[in-house]
Amino acid sequence: MGKPRLFVTRRLPGPCFKRMLEEFNADVWPEWRHPPHEVLVEKAPHYDAMVSLLTDRIDCEVIVAGARGRLRIISQYAVGYDNIDVDCATRHGIYVTNTPDVLTEATAELTWALILAAARHLVKADRYVRSGEWYRSGTGWHPELFLGMELRGKTLGIIGFGRIGRAVARIGAKGFGMKVLYYSRRRAPREVEQELNARYVSLEELLRESDIVSLHVPLTPETRGMIGERELRMMKPTAILVNTARGAVVDPDALVKALREGWIAAAGLDVFHVEPLPPEHPLTKLDNVVLAPHIGSATREAREAMTCAVLENLLAFKRGEVPPNLVNREVVEKRRPGFEG
Repeated sequence: MGKPRLFVTRRLPGPCFKRMLEEFNADVWPEWRHPPHEVLVEKAPHYDAMVSLLTDRIDCEVIVAGARGRLRIISQYAVGYDNIDVDCATRHGIYVTNTPDVLTEATAELTWALILAAARHLVKADRYVRSGEWYRSGTGWHPELFLGMELRGKTLGIIGFGRIGRAVARIGAKGFGMKVLYYSRRRAPREVEQELNARYVSLEELLRESDIVSLHVPLTPETRGMIGERELRMMKPTAILVNTARGAVVDPDALVKALREGWIAAAGLDVFHVEPLPPEHPLTKLDNVVLAPHIGSATREAREAMTCAVLENLLAFKRGEVPPNLVNREVVEKRRPGFEG
């Protein structure tokens, strides 16, 4: 066969994208906004491969349409893949891949940017200067102006102790001398706990004891809404909640109530239950929350590495090899990798 046909749902950064266009007969969605769902359903059967983003709804309708045609692999440009019906893809012999590892440090660093911004009131302070309020106050310095939380010696609670959670813990333990508590589906190896001075605890103990609570779990039926009113009321009134995982892990109504009524001191959010977040949403009216538009992996280094990971998954499949970041391992029993046959 000639070059496999590839549909890419957005232009990607870095030199690996140029090679992707050389290796495949590729069509790239030209708009900034994601392709409508009906476009994905329409295009899926006409391509051998698809590169998807988190904002693309790759449900069973898209997958079945693709399976009836040429579609053999969906290469996700993200570490998460809750936008893809992986079970449906497996049933229809379609491979699903993702891009783990390469965005770990970028997301961990953004997590700490949110922690520091919330702890030291940086967004409010910036607005105070830009608005002219500082100038109108007539005082250049005051002992009680924007008093925040010092992090050294405080307790950092990590919910989800995978690659990103551990990277966040490492910065907290080694950079700020913080005590680390963690809650996860599996306990980490003893050497990891020793390196990070981390202690495995129940979710309830973590919420009660932590000064900073940082979320790093995938979105699953078990984690959806795991931080709700009950959990927020367990936290210290001086605590900060940070979410760079998935918006739906936190009950948004409960979080708004917690921030308004002072159950917790502040929050830093990079992800939301609905994206993009509407400007009239109650979160945008609160001054004790720092908001970012889902930019956890938004460094040039990370995003270009993600493009290369997508390409390597596609090239491995093209060579008839199991892709290095295959999500649905069971699919190999359904169909061998490769575009031929």
